[in-house]
Amino acid sequence: MTSNKILFINPVFKENIWGGTRMAEEYGYSIPSKTTGECWAVSAHESGDCVVAEGEFKGESLSELWKNHQELFGNMGGEKFPLLIKIIDARDDLSIQVHPDDNYAGTHEEGALGKTECWYILDCKEDQDIVIGHNAATKQELISMIENREWDKLIRSRPVKKGDFLQINPGTVHAIKGGTLLLETQQNSDVTYRVYDYDRLTDNKPRELHIDKSIDVITVPFQEEVQSIEEKQSSQCQKLVSCQYYEVFKFEIAEQETFVQNKPFFIMSVVEGEGTIDNRAIKKGEHFILPHGYGEYTLAGKMTIIASNPVNIAGVSR
Repeated sequence: MTSNKILFINPVFKENIWGGTRMAEEYGYSIPSKTTGECWAVSAHESGDCVVAEGEFKGESLSELWKNHQELFGNMGGEKFPLLIKIIDARDDLSIQVHPDDNYAGTHEEGALGKTECWYILDCKEDQDIVIGHNAATKQELISMIENREWDKLIRSRPVKKGDFLQINPGTVHAIKGGTLLLETQQNSDVTYRVYDYDRLTDNKPRELHIDKSIDVITVPFQEEVQSIEEKQSSQCQKLVSCQYYEVFKFEIAEQETFVQNKPFFIMSVVEGEGTIDNRAIKKGEHFILPHGYGEYTLAGKMTIIASNPVNIAGVSR
């Protein structure tokens, strides 16, 4: 299949109290403000629906394609495009938060999906850390620490560096710290429960917290995740994780290599360098989808690509 069948995607940007300007500095994006925290790079979510940048489907939204051209996505079915790819620029700390699973979100958030996600650290400060997990041994201890605002006692942190990869399952307390730039692969969901937000004010008011729902969904005790499968697919491709919703791969292209697209569809984000895919130039900051049946493709140049595909459509047809 030729490169003109590739779906190149225009991102959608989100402003956040903790956002910055690195989207423009690192990727050359035209961002809405100096507090741009999120690039929704490949999204069919109602809060940020990306459109196709060129080719046969230019100008069509990803949600429209999902509805009207299921052949592009392996006829997976389901009402919602299953994945959402983001770049997050945390100039300041994000809130301490947790995500629900599909069952809880479906019941409490009007049929929304839960949020399983993973992070690839694109860049970060030296000696950077992030919040992952908590120290409560029982649900009652968790409630007590939250009610008494014993955040230093409750919250766990761990160091991270550029190139690290972390899987964040529902029920995991987590927060990205200021100075971190990362690519997030997640379920197509925007449900987040804030546990603590450092008493920050927006328009002279504290942001909404979701204490009761957070307590409902936080896994107690915290269960440490295996961070990486470290499975080499080839000399230039490594599988980072496989879970019930997605597989994520890292391509480190040094010269040229040929692969086969045999997934329902394959989302690719160029996060470093530049090169070509089937002789079409691609560079850092571009995001595209190889549709179902694309077949053999050749990557050439010097670049790093983070790619993902859906694994299981279960729960998406709400």
